[in-house]
Amino acid sequence: MIHIANLCKEFAARPILSGVSWHIGRKDRIGLVGENGTGKSTLLKMLAGLAEPSSGTIRTARGCTAGYLPQEGITVAGRTLFAEVMSSLDELEDMAREMESIGRALEVELSGDKHVALLERLGVLQEEFRTRGGYEREAAVGYVLRGLGFLPSDWERECGTFSGGWQMRIALAKLLLKRPDLLLLDEPTNHLDIEARNWLEDYLRDYPKSVVLVSHDRYFMDQVCSRTTEIWNQTLTDYHCCYSHYLVEREERVARLTETKRRQDEEIARMEDFISRFRYKTDKAALVQSRIKQLEKIERIVMPPERRRIHFAFPAPPRSGRVVLEMKNITKAYGELVVLDGISLTIEKGEKISLVGHNGAGKTTLMRVLAGDAFQKGEIALGANVVRDYFAQDQASALNADRTVYEELLAEAPYDRVPVLRDLLGAFLFSGDDVNKRVGVLSGGEKSRLALAKMLLRPSNLLLMDEPTNHLDLFSKDVLLDALRSFPGTVVFVSHDRYFVNGLATRTVEVREGGITSFDGDYDYYLEKTREDEGLPAMGTGRGGPANGIGRDDGKEARKKERLLGREEEKRRQREERAHLKRLAELEEKIEESEMELALLEQTMGEPGFYSDLDRAKSGAETHASLTDRISSLYEEWEILHSDESSTAC
Repeated sequence: MIHIANLCKEFAARPILSGVSWHIGRKDRIGLVGENGTGKSTLLKMLAGLAEPSSGTIRTARGCTAGYLPQEGITVAGRTLFAEVMSSLDELEDMAREMESIGRALEVELSGDKHVALLERLGVLQEEFRTRGGYEREAAVGYVLRGLGFLPSDWERECGTFSGGWQMRIALAKLLLKRPDLLLLDEPTNHLDIEARNWLEDYLRDYPKSVVLVSHDRYFMDQVCSRTTEIWNQTLTDYHCCYSHYLVEREERVARLTETKRRQDEEIARMEDFISRFRYKTDKAALVQSRIKQLEKIERIVMPPERRRIHFAFPAPPRSGRVVLEMKNITKAYGELVVLDGISLTIEKGEKISLVGHNGAGKTTLMRVLAGDAFQKGEIALGANVVRDYFAQDQASALNADRTVYEELLAEAPYDRVPVLRDLLGAFLFSGDDVNKRVGVLSGGEKSRLALAKMLLRPSNLLLMDEPTNHLDLFSKDVLLDALRSFPGTVVFVSHDRYFVNGLATRTVEVREGGITSFDGDYDYYLEKTREDEGLPAMGTGRGGPANGIGRDDGKEARKKERLLGREEEKRRQREERAHLKRLAELEEKIEESEMELALLEQTMGEPGFYSDLDRAKSGAETHASLTDRISSLYEEWEILHSDESSTAC
């Protein structure tokens, strides 16, 4: 459908893409990946015809249409939401008007050649109108709007009243309804909550034409894309698999390339050594010339620079009690709007709790209350020795734009952490002159990394994180996920990244209609249970749209059951991991109790006259030995479990 040949693109004499050849076929589902700045968005713009290559060609099949959704910057106003989205079906509206006009003409032309011609034209229009879903176009608009999170009460709102994130949803709705032959989506999930992402995932998977997308949502990429194309070293490399399999295949490819280069370097070194040793010996002249020609013919393997990745671990937190925080009958309202209505929640040590719910349900409000925000009724009790740290949804915007990166970290650093600030910044990819950049000129991803770095200045044992993955790339998200998994403290978080939620959550708490419901499992488990409770089909069924082909088809139960079976092993592993973490917490609590009991006993045994009572001294010695053995045994089990945890994490 689209063929790229020898394409090159440069910015200010710096090559972005060089000698690229690539093909997009019909019904391809391609995920475009690569580090920031490698040219993903630029390639999408060239495919959409919005940017020109420096050289090379992009050949498109005749009649092929392309639709492009940028990351941000689209705003509309002047019409109601429904009318604005309906405008994407202008061709169908034109056909409807023409059919209406022909109908009126037929009332006048009751016979003759013109009558026959009008009837023929009407028949053609009616068939095309039907096959393109014209008779169900209003239902199709409603289906897409509901899927992207718009309520029916929003449909008559003027578009100018919607915020930037909702404006991008409007643009996405219009693009989906146009149904171009090639959908080009640059971060389409950036402004979507997890429910809208699930809907879009189903829609794109069943889209009857081609899709090329850039996304930092790993789960979304795995579910939608069957082909992954990497921009690396100014060229494109195709992997005919989903993103997760691409990661494995890429590592194998890089390992093979590294080994091939090593052998090539050894061969080149041998040739160069031979040339240098025998260059001036006349009896070896022919051999030397032969080696020189061989060297000139060798196509040198150039290894691209290693990817820069953040690497960090949260500082060891102070030990807290078993109950970290307890909420009782909390009510939080803004004026007459009651967001949280008498909710109660107990958070225990070591839990990783995901807060889920529709936009506006109150997840951020609950997070703020947990972080210490005021409320109208109820009470909150912090556990013993609990230290909270809160990462707000707009944490990056709270940074001081006038400070340098180093000054921003220094402003809140304890005295003992000052010597390691540059090392900490280096771990988050701020090195060299980067530390002297003004915060105001940083990209969204750089600001998010700096905000995360600030969380490492002081140890805490309760992390409250509202959308910590915003603006992070796929690799940085994986590093954050690993760091939070190995964090021995407690985490409560909100994220719209389903892979991140499933990889971290040990409990899911739904915020809905002022109340909360707790589910002991990850997001997939929560979805299954809620659909069972509502009497709906299992996940992935019963979400069909209009029968006109604009919505997704039904009948996908078998395929989705197969995917669910593939997740069973992961769920079993997560259950074992939760049991593992629970046992570790129990052992730590028993060790703490036993060590406290031993300390009290040793204090008693150190009192004057303790050994004057022989029976008391004997009993004390026996108890001391028993406690020592018990603590030793507990520590042995703890070390075994801890080593198992470490090896599993590796």
